[in-house]
Amino acid sequence: MLEEIGIETGELHPKSVDSVYPGDYDVIISMGCGVICPSLLIDEDWGLEDPHRGEKEVYRKTRDEIRVLVSELVESNTDA
Repeated sequence: MLEEIGIETGELHPKSVDSVYPGDYDVIISMGCGVICPSLLIDEDWGLEDPHRGEKEVYRKTRDEIRVLVSELVESNTDA
């Protein structure tokens, strides 16, 4: 689905939240596990539908929602 919008995914792979060091990031956002993940403090939760095993259109919808939310996040941090 990402290739459809020009994003190369050949080198991408899932990572465990256990490999995330919060000090490496300005903001940590969950896409649906709430503001308290089992092992990670979340700054914001986007509450997105998990597209896992869904139709391709569900993946596209989630992808597009993420693009909008990331753009808004970037804009809000640029304006600050």
